[in-house]
Amino acid sequence: MRVLLIEDDRKAAKLVAKGLQEEGFVVDVAASGEEGEEQATLNEYDVIVLDWLLPTKDGIAVCRALRARDVSTPILMLTARDSVADRVDGLSSGADDYLTKPFGFAELVARIRALLRRSRLVRAAVLRVADLTLEPATRRVTRGGTAITLTSKEYAILEVLMRSAGEIVSRTRLVEHVWDEASEVIDNVVDVHVSHLRKKIERGEGGSLIHTVRGFGYRLGPPED
Repeated sequence: MRVLLIEDDRKAAKLVAKGLQEEGFVVDVAASGEEGEEQATLNEYDVIVLDWLLPTKDGIAVCRALRARDVSTPILMLTARDSVADRVDGLSSGADDYLTKPFGFAELVARIRALLRRSRLVRAAVLRVADLTLEPATRRVTRGGTAITLTSKEYAILEVLMRSAGEIVSRTRLVEHVWDEASEVIDNVVDVHVSHLRKKIERGEGGSLIHTVRGFGYRLGPPED
């Protein structure tokens, strides 16, 4: 899951980003409202964690601008303001949830996961390709009814492939969804992770599901004849 953290306090941003990465999230960090708005518009994120008190352009203005641009990514607003009026302002601007500072990191993670669950209600509850299934809400993957254990990177790659089943997914697209912007990823690294993923989901007699399209990327679909 890819998270955009918009926070101008570099020390706080570093701590939160590190904690989220340890929880299996891919995290991009923006240090200003303008930078965060640009990243949220250009890239696809599963959740945006947005600080209210930002220099130049505050979180309320960023939130309203994103909603005006039809960016529907769930937004969790962070702020030291805790009055009812402030909460109403935050939610009215388009935020989906509101967390006051100081907060416990465990609560932040719980709220992010809750937003992810809610957003997935409008998506397929279970993704299926042939006898391979992926349940986003529980991150459970099975093939032929047998559970498969994946690393966070393998799971993220598989989810992208399954949401685009039948389509060619480029290595660039996989990098954008699975690795944060600070990571320097070469094609070979992507290929290695896909190779490990392929070995795990193609054990047994089910046949090949991940097909390499030379020069382009990968396609996930039923076994080819």
